[in-house]
Amino acid sequence: QVQLVESGGGLVQAGGSLRLSCAASTRTSRIYTMGWFRQAPGKEREFVAGLSYTGDSTYAADSVKGRFTISRDNAKNTMYLQMNSLKPEDTAAYYCAAPKYPSSSVGLTGAAYYYWGQGTQVTVSS
Repeated sequence: QVQLVESGGGLVQAGGSLRLSCAASTRTSRIYTMGWFRQAPGKEREFVAGLSYTGDSTYAADSVKGRFTISRDNAKNTMYLQMNSLKPEDTAAYYCAAPKYPSSSVGLTGAAYYYWGQGTQVTVSS
């Protein structure tokens, strides 16, 4: 069983920055790939970014490329999402996720993940 806890959300003006954290209850070295998703009211959950165990392989949705950076610190069992140049359309609840079994492939859809955090709200004002 893996528990994931997100933090770092909040209210920020457009153009501002936030850093989200995802703390895992188990060694992230045992989780391999991890990912960030978001869901805005009335919209489907969408993939934001994902990365491999070492962090060498990262993937980001086109909508956040160049603005968001995903990273992890396995020594701290924590994954991060640095969000810069935030836009009102980035407003959503952000969730971190991990697969049920260790995987070397970074999943780009929610179906690839089994464990989910409770989410942290990000609100970007115009």
